[in-house]
Amino acid sequence: MPALLRRAGGRLLATVLVTLVALFVLGPLIWLGMHAFASDWTYPNLLPDGFTMRWWGVVFSDPTLFASMQNTLFFAPVTVLVSAIVCLPAAYAFSRFRFPGRRIFLIGLFATNAFPKMGLFVSMATVFYGLHLMGTAFGVIVVHVIGTVVFMTWIPAAAFSAVPRSLEEAARDAGAGRIRTFLTVTLPLALPGILVACVMSFLASFDEAQGTYLVGAPTFMTMPTEMYTLVLNYPKQVAAVFAILLSLPSVVLLLLTRKYIMDGQLAEGFQIR
Repeated sequence: MPALLRRAGGRLLATVLVTLVALFVLGPLIWLGMHAFASDWTYPNLLPDGFTMRWWGVVFSDPTLFASMQNTLFFAPVTVLVSAIVCLPAAYAFSRFRFPGRRIFLIGLFATNAFPKMGLFVSMATVFYGLHLMGTAFGVIVVHVIGTVVFMTWIPAAAFSAVPRSLEEAARDAGAGRIRTFLTVTLPLALPGILVACVMSFLASFDEAQGTYLVGAPTFMTMPTEMYTLVLNYPKQVAAVFAILLSLPSVVLLLLTRKYIMDGQLAEGFQIR
């Protein structure tokens, strides 16, 4: 009997904990969803006074908000592309070569995330003013790339390190050159880790607000930076719609890559020896 009570108590506790976590995660999303379609919602009503699609039309018809969506959808893919071009060769070098200061350089990559970002961006602003990068698309891309360096270097480096050297040596023994070995053996096996790095970099760029606002405003406003204006100057229903649009890419990309993330590709990306 006591064992039965303990099992019942354990199940009840697990149910309560799962319910609380679900409310914590889904509660804000439900609140946003209901406000995005609510014509109005007056206290103390538990449900909206009515439902409408009007606020979605407001978001897509407002030139400022629509321009911020276009800017975000431009900067995020470009940031991933530039970050891949710059960081993937470095990731391969960190993986395959041993050179003086290698570990120091690897740890140094975390320096961009070791301090408050606003302080880092303010310090960068002095250089940006001197180089006339303030208010330019290139300046915004530089800021976004800085936020992706850790993901695009550490995770692919670990992915390259996980590729057995014996497979590369077998390909070389069969007559394949270095480039062909890399393209046919190393790259396909490391691709899942690189994909996770690209997704994390895309999301980091997509959600970047402080540096974008400091460097790009008012010429280049993205969706995260426009959220400041939305909260202050628009009805909360419009802010709810915009917040849903801002969160959709994160949800979709994480669902598409959940197999690799659940398999430990993300965690293994920070275990470079």
